[in-house]
Amino acid sequence: MRKALRWLLALTVLIGTLSTAGAATAAQPEATSTSAAAGTDIKDRLLAIPGMSLIEEKPYTGYRFFVLNYTQPVDHRHPSKGTFQQRITVLHKDTSRPTVFYTGGYNVSTTPSRREPTQIVDGNQISMEYRYFTPSRPAPADWSKLDIWQAASDQHRIFKALKPVYGAKWLSTGGSKGGMTATYYERFYPRDMDGVVAYVAPNDVVNDEDSAYDRFFTQVGTEECREKLNAVQREALVRREPLEQKYAAYAADNGYTFDTIGSLDRAYEATVLDYVWGFWQYSLLADCETIPADAAHATDDAIWTSVDTISGFSAYTDQGLETYTPYYYQAGTQLGAPTIHFPYIEKKYISYGYQPPRNFVPRSIPMKFQASAMRDVDSWVRHHASQMLFVYGENDPWGAEPFRLGAGARDSYVFTAPGMNHGANVAGLKAEQKALATARILKWAGVASEQVQSDPSAAKPLAKFDARLDKRDVEREPALRP
Repeated sequence: MRKALRWLLALTVLIGTLSTAGAATAAQPEATSTSAAAGTDIKDRLLAIPGMSLIEEKPYTGYRFFVLNYTQPVDHRHPSKGTFQQRITVLHKDTSRPTVFYTGGYNVSTTPSRREPTQIVDGNQISMEYRYFTPSRPAPADWSKLDIWQAASDQHRIFKALKPVYGAKWLSTGGSKGGMTATYYERFYPRDMDGVVAYVAPNDVVNDEDSAYDRFFTQVGTEECREKLNAVQREALVRREPLEQKYAAYAADNGYTFDTIGSLDRAYEATVLDYVWGFWQYSLLADCETIPADAAHATDDAIWTSVDTISGFSAYTDQGLETYTPYYYQAGTQLGAPTIHFPYIEKKYISYGYQPPRNFVPRSIPMKFQASAMRDVDSWVRHHASQMLFVYGENDPWGAEPFRLGAGARDSYVFTAPGMNHGANVAGLKAEQKALATARILKWAGVASEQVQSDPSAAKPLAKFDARLDKRDVEREPALRP
């Protein structure tokens, strides 16, 4: 996985009371009956699943939408050693339709929405909050249990619990950190899903080798746009003293503090260094018109506003970092994090460079990097990917290190949407790739017509576009997070 995003982009109360023995029992894998009587209300079927409880139901025309808690073990290897409540949502259409399993890799939205594959297959959607994002966090939190296998095991248990209710085909999907999550889930539980659609998923195989990102920033967009962005970023560092005074006033007005990162100065530089990355992650080439054209003669307010709009000066405050502690922890223990260089900025203006994830996680939380985790996933995708689709945006920095397919991959694809950013999707692909991707998604979901199976160019989403459900906006997180 700030507005721009650095390697980077409640309801924790149980419904009912569990004894220690009861909590341990609830965490065991369930064997929910598949013989529910016809006509049983879907809410009753969901709540009949051991460990499932209702937070709320929200109305939406044509669907039932539920916000639920599901009891999960903190440690799937030792399920008797405590549980926590994990939020999920269910966008229910019909149990006979395919189901899309979605996670963004962060918090789950409790507002009804439909991801692109859900619209394509006209299906149900299960959305999962990633473990350790509040309120889905054990108390007390054993951070050593926040890893990609434990999170994949969360998904596996949810799938096993819901498959008897939703018996048709299942696809997993997610964007950015969610695309990574869908990929890791497939690596550890390859028999669960019938297909995977992973959007803009970074693949930092070797954490210390990031030259691909440096090359990307010398080629993306146009030279004119790159020079404008570079000039504003450099000018923000040249004017460090007056703009940090503005930052201090801004922090005081909003009650922001800097204990985790260590100082306002560190936070300021981190925000400024995210600026160019953040622009390409969330903006389009046409948005270069909004960037100050003559940075050297722009006002302090113009430089501040441009950096704040793109990077967000709240991102590296304690308050901005707190929500994303689980992401930074994972970036510093398994996922890896990009480091780029700034050859157009004199060294005297850069004090810290791209700071490591360790700087964004409270020191009370121990961290140790596991270099083998991403190498394992990368090797598995290259040699064993089956019915997987990876979609990237041409102008998205996170696509500089993508997943790639090897000779062992079957019925799998890596496509790039021209001119698109971190919001790249199937709809933005070239016509032939768009048709093929849509046709494969329909096929994997078991709802491709005979015409589509014989002629992919006939493939179209089965559900009509809904402006409220099918938002195409980029999911913005603070600046160097996927």
